[in-house]
Order: sequence, then C-alpha cells, then structure tokens
Amino acid sequence: MSGLTITLIIVASLSLYLAAAWLDTKHNWKFIDWFNGDTENPFKATKEQQFQTTINHKDQEIKDLKERIQVLEKIVTEPAYELNQKINSL
Repeated sequence: MSGLTITLIIVASLSLYLAAAWLDTKHNWKFIDWFNGDTENPFKATKEQQFQTTINHKDQEIKDLKERIQVLEKIVTEPAYELNQKINSL
C-alpha cells in the first residue's frame, strides 16, 4: 500500500469516528459505544429514560386528579348543592 492510501484510510476512519461522536452528542444515539462492541441498540431508549417518562406521566396524572378533587370539593361544599340535596330528600 502506498503512503497516500494509508493516509486516506486513517483520515476516513478519523472522520467517521468524529461524525459518530458528534451524533452521539447531538442526538444521544450512542454510536461510539456501539463501535466499541457494546451491542445495545443505539436507537432504543434506555431504561432510565423510560423510567423518567413513566414518572413524569404519573406526576401529571396525580396533578390532574388533585385538580378534579378540588373541583368536586367545591361542588359538594357549595350551599346550593346542600339545599338541593335537602329538597330532593323531601
């Protein structure tokens, strides 16, 4: 092999590695781990990300349920509601 061919192979390998590192940083695709033999799918969400998504979903659901409870408490403690219940019981 000539010196030019070896230089081109080294430059191409370095460029590929730098492109993968940039994609890792920008999109969190984990190409470098994949190139180093870690056989995990770089496009699959990690368990930590899935766990965080689940926590966020549950937090939002708890917030929504608290708001609904507050609305129901307002309705039940309203004087007109109590009066309506007494009239209906007669």
